[in-house]
Amino acid sequence: MDSKKIRKIFTRFQQRNPHPTTELIYHSHFELLVAVILSAQTTDKSVNKATEKLFAVANTPEKILGLGEKGLKNHIKTIGLYTNKGKNIIATCKLLMDKFHSRVPRDRESLESLPGVGRKTANVILNTCFREPVIAVDTHIFRVANRIGLAKGSTPLAVEKQLMENIPDKFKHDAHHWLILHGRYVCIARKPKCPECLIRDLCEYPDKTVS
Repeated sequence: MDSKKIRKIFTRFQQRNPHPTTELIYHSHFELLVAVILSAQTTDKSVNKATEKLFAVANTPEKILGLGEKGLKNHIKTIGLYTNKGKNIIATCKLLMDKFHSRVPRDRESLESLPGVGRKTANVILNTCFREPVIAVDTHIFRVANRIGLAKGSTPLAVEKQLMENIPDKFKHDAHHWLILHGRYVCIARKPKCPECLIRDLCEYPDKTVS
């Protein structure tokens, strides 16, 4: 896809949604970190339901450790893989207290040292908390980028690198959210909603529909 077309795509996204953000509900960097760890292979809606009750009683590393692993799991048991996620959150809370003064670090190396935090989660935190122009390639972004021709890659990292090369700097920060939302609500996995897509004339997907 040529650079002129890419610029048009993101100009339209910006016009439609000038200030995109995550659909996870949070009120601090720590709350977002916990929510993102919980969100793996789970919908944001499910995470928000669980964290609404969890954060009402424990929204700091100290308070979550006070709940203990069993107490934490009682709050997140509606979420997939909650046993492993609970262990990772407890371990992350301990590390945040021991090494980072209970604050969420703002560099990739430190973030990825936290249990349950890989490159994708680190990128979400860097982008949303610290406004870094990075892109967390989840299943939605991976699908959309490959499908419409923004970036072709067989791995999330390959797609991320291409997106970072192809997207103009002025759009890089918000591109993360625009692409996720587009994949979640329009360019869905099965039967993408091409007729209501604002970039359908720019999309290079060979099987797109117009009606």
